Amino acid sequence: MSLANYTPTVSERFLRYVTIDTQSDAASPTQPSTEKQKDLGRVLVEELRAMGIADAELDEFGYVYATIPANTDKNVPVICFCSHMDTSPDCSGKDVKPIVHRDYRGQDLVLPDDAQQIIRQADHPDLAAQYGNDIITASGTTLLGADNKAGVAEIMDAAHYFMTHPEVKRGKIRILFTPDEEIGRGVDKVDLQRLGADFGYTIDGETLGSFEDETFSADALTITIHGVSAHPGFAKGKMESALKIAGEVLARLPKDRLSPESTERREGFVHPYQVQGGVEQSTLKFIVRDFTDEKLAQHAAELRQIVDEVLNAYPHSRADIEVVEQYRNMKKIVAQHPQISTNAIEAIERAGVAPKPSAIRGGTDGSRLSFMGLPCPNLFAGEHAFHSKHEWVSVQDMEKAVATIVHLARIWEEKA
Repeated sequence: MSLANYTPTVSERFLRYVTIDTQSDAASPTQPSTEKQKDLGRVLVEELRAMGIADAELDEFGYVYATIPANTDKNVPVICFCSHMDTSPDCSGKDVKPIVHRDYRGQDLVLPDDAQQIIRQADHPDLAAQYGNDIITASGTTLLGADNKAGVAEIMDAAHYFMTHPEVKRGKIRILFTPDEEIGRGVDKVDLQRLGADFGYTIDGETLGSFEDETFSADALTITIHGVSAHPGFAKGKMESALKIAGEVLARLPKDRLSPESTERREGFVHPYQVQGGVEQSTLKFIVRDFTDEKLAQHAAELRQIVDEVLNAYPHSRADIEVVEQYRNMKKIVAQHPQISTNAIEAIERAGVAPKPSAIRGGTDGSRLSFMGLPCPNLFAGEHAFHSKHEWVSVQDMEKAVATIVHLARIWEEKA
């Protein structure tokens, strides 16, 4: 069901937002990690104020806060809708040129700025559900930024709907746009007291109708290997190269399980993503993912065993292993408030979409927000092929996401 008496603005907003470069930078110590993320924040604040949302503001850390005021006498829980403004450092987000492919009919989408970049339905099976829809892509040299500017545009369009339809009852709604989600710092400086919400929803999911109230739990694991250096001309019986030890550890990792390329659904993994160092000292950095803390601990223990077995051949070398918690499965928190999920499922159905409950093989701002005191599952935004030049989103899916947000706010008011 579409929204009555309303012309959507989500696609035109999205096409504006993606042209603003908002890539985050994990190497930067600042918050936000890049000042250019505030460029989008300032645009959003200006647009929110133009809607009549007077308290919209951008803070020093790059967060946008705003309030859609209640228009009901009921005591309705305060709901927050949240999306992140940054795009991934994995692929360029500078000079994005969005292209709208009207009335998709299953054809290959050849991206004009690099004809080698072709979006084929065989590689993107979700395109099979998009016949007749309008598909937005980038031009072939950058990512698109649908992750998560689709969510930003959808929340903005829902805000516009509410501000132009005062007859539609809702409780107080808080809007939160965050920086640095892509580098794991999306809620580092968020002020939950200032936000003042009871429950939240991130709008950062993929397929139309998806609803995710469960995520991976995540740890970062670092192995620092201390070898023995010696002059290579006189190294026999003395040198124990930390770099070679690191290579042996990597070579012993399981290849048919416990890796991103060999796992799916509810299977966890151990993923080495960085190696640096030399003969005397080398460092391996891993991300460890699974749906339970117990399995995370098992994966870390298996890594320790591999390291110990390798070091048996290097009696004068040693290794330090550090495990740092990153985030935990939001299900532990969200399950304590079942109305969050039941209301979301009903809202998706009212929007005329079949709900697709699932678990995220990853995390969102909502993972950490849930454990900070704001239970916060994830709703679909329609974004696909994240962090790549093949990223795409459907205009019609974004419009359904807007309708879902609106229905969700109405359902909370109705049930209060």
